[in-house]
Amino acid sequence: MALTGKLVEELIDLVEIKLSCIEVFDNQDRKSVDRLEHCRHELYQLVGRAPKGDTVALRDSVAV
Repeated sequence: MALTGKLVEELIDLVEIKLSCIEVFDNQDRKSVDRLEHCRHELYQLVGRAPKGDTVALRDSVAV
């Protein structure tokens, strides 16, 4: 089953919504954000375009 462009766009929207809602309190949260950002990057590659901007987590209090 192939992913259509429209489906990938919907997945991008969902990942960006999750990224904008997540609150970073610990390293586990930071790892989740990193995985979501990687996923977002891969999804944009599937549709052949670059993200319009960064989606920032609500609070990033953990030192990287």
